[in-house]
Amino acid sequence: MRERIRTFIAVDVDSYVRERAIRLMDVLRTANADVKWVEPENLHITIKFLGEVLTRDIYHICQAVQKAVAEVEPFPLLVRGAGAFPDVVRPRTIWLGFGEGQEQLAALHRSVENALLPLGFPREGRPFKAHLTLGRVRRASPGLTRLAQLLRDHAEFSGAETYVEEVIVFSSQLTPEGPIYEPLATLPLQGK
Repeated sequence: MRERIRTFIAVDVDSYVRERAIRLMDVLRTANADVKWVEPENLHITIKFLGEVLTRDIYHICQAVQKAVAEVEPFPLLVRGAGAFPDVVRPRTIWLGFGEGQEQLAALHRSVENALLPLGFPREGRPFKAHLTLGRVRRASPGLTRLAQLLRDHAEFSGAETYVEEVIVFSSQLTPEGPIYEPLATLPLQGK
């Protein structure tokens, strides 16, 4: 067994949201920009990235997260908007955003962060922005102008909803073909 495991905490999305995201990625691919698109099975909403953690600490991380999410009620999450970080003109990360439910997702993020502070995981340095990463721009290319236009055209993209009922602690193994995510623990929101 490895001594350290690259770990993150996330919300999975249902098949309907995944299908809508795939359709949008197909449209965005027509720009022919140099983007590494996320594999459909790897689509998720990151709540907190922990990085490389000691294998022996995984149990304590899962316990802390379970305690944090036990007080959160399940909630609906509506897909709303597509865009890029830092912006569509200079994109590095292409994303799908959320409308209704994003406040609850931010509260879930805060609960998880607070629960992990005593274990030595600091708060994020930047504000939490709920999103589903669709792809990452590898380098500037002629297709970025067209990609920016397509993102502007889909800024109000909507029509998919998921229901957040659990968070998952994942391991992430980086390979030349792309990351491989393995669930380590699935922790239900219980709203107690």
